[in-house]
Amino acid sequence: MSSAIARVCLVVAAAILNHPLFFSQENATLPEQEEELLTRMRLHEEQMRTHEERLVREQSMLEEEERSRLESQPQQSEGSPDEAYVWYFWSAVSLVVFLAVEVSRVDLANVETWTIEDEEMYPGNGSIGARTLAIDKGLLRQFCDRCLHTLSHENWRVQEFVEGLADNLLESMRNVCNAETRMELGDFLGVGSMFESWKAHKPLTCDLIVPFTLPAPYSFQYHLWCSPASRVPPDLQGFAAIEVNNKNLGAGCVCESVVVGEDVLCLLHSKTTRLEEAEGSEEDGLLCSRDTSSLSKDQVMRWFQFSVSKAWGRIAHKYDFELAFHQLDTAGALKVRFRSGKVIVLNLIPAVQLDDTEAYFVSHFPSDTSSTPDTYWPMSLAVYERNLLKHFTRTLPQNPCHLHCLQILTFLHKKQTGLTGESALTDYHLKTVVLHLLVLRRQPSSWGGGFLDQRLRDALAFLQRSLTEKRLHHVLIGNRHLPGELGVPEVFRTAEPVNLFRVFVLQRALYVDTVRHLEEMLRNAPALLQEYTPHLLNGVVRSSLDN
Repeated sequence: MSSAIARVCLVVAAAILNHPLFFSQENATLPEQEEELLTRMRLHEEQMRTHEERLVREQSMLEEEERSRLESQPQQSEGSPDEAYVWYFWSAVSLVVFLAVEVSRVDLANVETWTIEDEEMYPGNGSIGARTLAIDKGLLRQFCDRCLHTLSHENWRVQEFVEGLADNLLESMRNVCNAETRMELGDFLGVGSMFESWKAHKPLTCDLIVPFTLPAPYSFQYHLWCSPASRVPPDLQGFAAIEVNNKNLGAGCVCESVVVGEDVLCLLHSKTTRLEEAEGSEEDGLLCSRDTSSLSKDQVMRWFQFSVSKAWGRIAHKYDFELAFHQLDTAGALKVRFRSGKVIVLNLIPAVQLDDTEAYFVSHFPSDTSSTPDTYWPMSLAVYERNLLKHFTRTLPQNPCHLHCLQILTFLHKKQTGLTGESALTDYHLKTVVLHLLVLRRQPSSWGGGFLDQRLRDALAFLQRSLTEKRLHHVLIGNRHLPGELGVPEVFRTAEPVNLFRVFVLQRALYVDTVRHLEEMLRNAPALLQEYTPHLLNGVVRSSLDN
């Protein structure tokens, strides 16, 4: 009996140790390696089948022997009934072990590994290999010193101007809101490339999140995509539905509790809707989608744009420049044009703050042109992303290269877009790639200024691999390896990762165009850096970067 148990344990151990889950995944995407791996798996499967047949035969023999012994010595077997079931106990244990291995294989196959080694992380796929990209280290240093350094100084001046203008404009907007809707506007939050010090091309654009809250007795109720029994469609990962509730009436409105004609503020209907509904009016509500309590992005942007326009009319006489809406269908997209011809783009983005966190549901992303349902709000973790960059700036060596790496990536993307047209790739995707590398690469010394060329190749290879797999996860959602002091809410850290490249799975034509864009960018990268690097002519620095 003991020898049989030992054989069972041996087979179970062999099954676990030779399970495909434990095979090396390095270069798993290469076809020849894939064939070799499949051959090894078939061989192990045959060996397992042989062991299993042998075990079944031995089990049958042991059962027959045990049955004969029990028949010949019934009185002895009755004295020790547990011994007769030892074999069945160990059979059950082996079955449980096999099931556990299979379940773990299925679970782990769907979980992204956040701690893989660098060389396994960047297999070179595609016709242009990012790993073998020829980038001159001296050219990169010259590009950063003469070009990016100059832009950084200009960005600081623009940032100071924008902050002053936004303060005055929001103060005027508060006066407008107090007089008409009693909506409360919070202080703006600067996010994006300009406020994270990696803006590398023109036009100079500043993104400001402007949180707003409702007057009493109204409040927001959130339905996150990652909450149990979520009402958010599966294809809107990273979104939430927001309801406007009256604390006294639940999801109802104050119109239901007052007499017609009484002067009240209702956020579900406009001032005259109740009177006009009887006449068949089609007028929309103030903030909510018609006949619902769901907060409407279109309605909020319409209210916000009207408030901005009215507020600017009150303070325009103080300034000596032209201010106009940059995009008529986007609230708060403003263009400042000076007499000199210089242009600054200012995006004021209305947003709803999630409780006491630094997560916000925004009406739109300035770089996102896709269309989503009106009552589902995209979530922005831009404040946490800005804090994550600050964290790495403190922990990395002096003069680290991570921001220069991101600036060069966005510069190349911008110039390639000018050559071949728009693509689905955005600066936010490039920022996500660099943040992933910062989280994965644990050695701070590897981000020293002298490693810029290597980190640039790493970032391009990571992007190339992510595009090949059509999978680029949000760096903060579902990532349990973030610094604890960052303070990302637990509901987002433990949620399922959100794939920013999911659109490529659904739209093949868009995917093909984006792959072509990246390949052209890799092919043209050395020439673009060489062409746009400032050079000295007669002692004067010349550059075509602004073109």
